[in-house]
Amino acid sequence: MTHTIRVLLVDDQPLVRAGLRVLMADSPDLTVVGEAGTGTEAVALARDLGPDVVVMDVRMPGMDGIEATRIVTAGPGAPRVLVLTTFDDDAYVYGALRSGASGFLVKDMALDDILAAIRVVAAGDALIAPGVTRRLIEEFAARPEPARRPSRGPDGVTEREREVLTLVGRGLSNGEIAERLHISAATAKAHVARLFAKLDARDRVQLVIVAYEAGLVP
Repeated sequence: MTHTIRVLLVDDQPLVRAGLRVLMADSPDLTVVGEAGTGTEAVALARDLGPDVVVMDVRMPGMDGIEATRIVTAGPGAPRVLVLTTFDDDAYVYGALRSGASGFLVKDMALDDILAAIRVVAAGDALIAPGVTRRLIEEFAARPEPARRPSRGPDGVTEREREVLTLVGRGLSNGEIAERLHISAATAKAHVARLFAKLDARDRVQLVIVAYEAGLVP
């Protein structure tokens, strides 16, 4: 039998939660186990209900989604978190990813894409849409970074791995990396897997952060 993915919806707008709940009702592999309108409620429900995935808004009264994500993802067996945000109005996405989120969704995404993202994250992967990744990088590149490291890349990676990490940071998929570097998709995937191990990165989101902080993404 197909495993049912248990989802906790966190958003201060009841209409957003209601829309997602109705959508998931038609998906037999997804079930909403609870809803929260604040970060404080999200932390309590995540502890009590043990969801697989938390769809987390960022801007909420009281505890925001960044702090809630940091608490929810702490410790073994923690649920995965997908940040839900209106990107153009939200300056907190980077902080949410650093706090342990496995990716983020934009509220104007197609509903089917949101469901697909929940499944991807529940399977242990990370999801950042390439176009959104590029906008994210541009946003942070425009900010002053006094402690930013030089662009030679992290210690312990090969020149080819540095090239791959740079392309991951720019939001390219494994297939796009393979095409850009004139290598096979399997080889690109292997390079990414080695980067996970060498950089102790949990998922692709953390590789994007490493690429940015290492100065590999202009």
